Formats: sequence, C-alpha cells, structure tokens
Amino acid sequence: MTLTKRTVLAGAFAGLLSLAAGPASAQDQLKLAVGQRGNWDTSVAEIGTRLGIFKKHKLDLQMLYTQGGGETQQAVLSNSVDIGVAGGIMGALSAFSKGAPIRIIGAETTGGQDLYWYVKSDSPVKTLKDFDGRTVAYSTNGSSTHGVVNAFVKENGLKAKLTATGGPAPTLTQVMSGQIDVGWAAPPFGLEQLSKGEIRVIATGNNTQAFRDQTVRLLITNTSVLQSKKEQLERFMLAYRETVDAMYASDEALKVYADFVGVPLEIAKRTRDEFFPKKALDPDRIVGLDTIVPDAVTLKYTAQPLTKEQLGELIQIPPRR
Repeated sequence: MTLTKRTVLAGAFAGLLSLAAGPASAQDQLKLAVGQRGNWDTSVAEIGTRLGIFKKHKLDLQMLYTQGGGETQQAVLSNSVDIGVAGGIMGALSAFSKGAPIRIIGAETTGGQDLYWYVKSDSPVKTLKDFDGRTVAYSTNGSSTHGVVNAFVKENGLKAKLTATGGPAPTLTQVMSGQIDVGWAAPPFGLEQLSKGEIRVIATGNNTQAFRDQTVRLLITNTSVLQSKKEQLERFMLAYRETVDAMYASDEALKVYADFVGVPLEIAKRTRDEFFPKKALDPDRIVGLDTIVPDAVTLKYTAQPLTKEQLGELIQIPPRR
C-alpha cells in the first residue's frame, strides 16, 4: 500500500472515530491561543476547565500558549484558533484599522498594575528616565507589553532600545546575563527573585497615562469564527464569566491555579490579591476608549481615530443571559 493510500485511510478512520465519539462534536470544541502561560488573568480558561465549568457548558477547550499578545493575535488572524486570550488592545485597533478580520468579544484585563519592568539589583537604572539609551524588554509586537513600553518612550521623551524578548522566563535570563538592561514580567513570575532582592521593580503599566485604569488586553476572534460559531462563543463567554466569579469566591480556584502553575498557595494568593482585583478581569467592559482611541493615533498604531460606528463593528461582546 502506498503512503498516500495509507494517509487517506488513516484520515477516514480518524473521521469515523470522531463520529463515534457522540456528543463531543467538533462544533463543541474551541481552540484558544493564550498569551503567557501561568499569569492569573490568562489562566481563566485553564481554571474553568479544571473546575468543570466549561464542560458544564458543553465546551471542550484546546489551549495553545504563546509568547505574547502579538503571537496570539496572529493565530486569530490566520484562523488557526477560534479565540485569542490576552491580545493587546493597541494591536487589535491597529489590525482592524487596516482591514484585518478581527473582532473583540470581551475584555481580558483592565489596568496595567500586573505588568512590571525591572532591573538587576545592582543596575544603575533607578527611574523611568534612566531607560533612555537602554535596552528595554517587551514580549511580542502588538502585545500589551509592547504598548506599554511605547507609552513609556512617548510620554517620557525617551530614546530607549525596545527589544522583543518573549515570555518572562527568557526575559529574566537575558536580564541576569546582561543581554538587556530592563526586563518585563507579570506575577507570579519574578516574585521569588523580588523577595530575594535579586531584582528591583522600576515601573508598572500603571506608570503610563495610556494604560492606567484602561483595558489593555482582550478576548478576540476572527470574523469567520464569529459567523460560524456564534452560539459556541456565547457559551464560552457564559463559562468565562462564571469562572472569573469562582476565582474570587473561594480558595478552591486558588488551589487549582497553584497546582497549574506549580507555585505555593501563598504565592498564588498574593498574585491574585495584590495584582488582580476582580474588576480587572471583568470581561464585559472595555474601559477608557475615549483615551485609548486617540492614544492609538499618538502611538502610531492607527493613522486616525476609529469612529463610533467602527468601534461598534469591532467590539461585539456576547450579552449576558
């Protein structure tokens, strides 16, 4: 038998197995691209899955973790996934303004208090002004960290060398080895190094006017998915909201999160209580558009402000039932 014939037969057999599987049909499966594995805010889908909440809503989530919002958005735009978790808002506005098939189905994080920029303890960098002429990290192009460092530069008149470093782990390696001057991270990552005095925090996302108390990360989808899987997306948002409530209702979700990330329960609790107030994870409100839209022009993400009609087309959050 030729390789081609074996491949065809294997595909047909897989199809028969899928049909025999019963209720868990393909339309009940949703593929997610999730920026930064292990952050409290990006763990909603994982926690909800482990608590059985998404299963209750007849959803089977398949999660792919990326190095940041830029990679997440690209996965959505290429139709490789159904939902992008933690895509940067500036990246979404930029893509939409250029005609990309992107839609917002929810807020993911509001406020920049969880994102922080740090240096080695012996670094001469003391303030944001000292970023001038230094290499400053962000995750990927179009991510929320990319938006924040651009705001640092714009608002402080800096000439920093912005450098994409991926996730918090490779970023820390580059900081400690002297490859870059200023790294970025989000809890729980880096809390151990901070406690030991190995690194110092210089600024957070809230040190920018452009991101303070404004929605910075999103839940996004492709227009084709919105059309073909609208009902599944509505169920996803129902389960997502229920999971966020559960994450702040008791320690059960904290234990699930601690187990998922591999950190002590006290670190998990500190991550939630010190860096992520519940309102920061409210998926139903895109906060600060009156400032975000003009900032997108100032920071050169869009050529001109999006109109009210354009925003209405871009933002399509499924209603609560």
